[in-house]
Amino acid sequence: MNERAISTHAASQSRFRLYYPDMKLQAEIGDKHHQIELTRDGAKVSAIIDGKAYDVEISEPEPNIYLIKNDGKVFEAYVAPTSPAGQPTTVTVRGREIEVRLIDPKRLRGFGEAGEHGDGLAEIKTAMPGKVVRILVEAGETIKKGDGVLVVEAMKMQNELKSPKDGTVANILVIEGATVIAGQPLAVIE
Repeated sequence: MNERAISTHAASQSRFRLYYPDMKLQAEIGDKHHQIELTRDGAKVSAIIDGKAYDVEISEPEPNIYLIKNDGKVFEAYVAPTSPAGQPTTVTVRGREIEVRLIDPKRLRGFGEAGEHGDGLAEIKTAMPGKVVRILVEAGETIKKGDGVLVVEAMKMQNELKSPKDGTVANILVIEGATVIAGQPLAVIE
């Protein structure tokens, strides 16, 4: 497993670790573009990077530190705290810093400017770091614009996050008790 593959795994886990069990991403490292398909089952991740398959186990023993186990070897990667979506993330592997820019093709389709959800998907995100204290809906549930979806506690205040549109809860991306970061997607409404 080379440094590019390790850094791609670490960056994708940092940005999307609990969000989606299966995803397709694109990664840019320097002037090279890589196609990534990830399937997650707990700590086990099956990945196809540019057609090469990897079966790894990934853990996060400390914030932003990832251990990637592959073929009896353990690789450590440090992922700089989350950068804004679309911006490169710095991943340090074996003392070498690698800039990885992840692109989620789903986000390139169907997401308008803030408040413009139309018929596309809408992500519910928290504006501040906090803790998920209650999930008010289940995946598959039909909801109306303004319905409460979940409650996040930040700075000792509980904030009910509401649906920005009528639709169906496509996915709840967190569990009750989870610590979340500012801007982290918590639920998807379609």
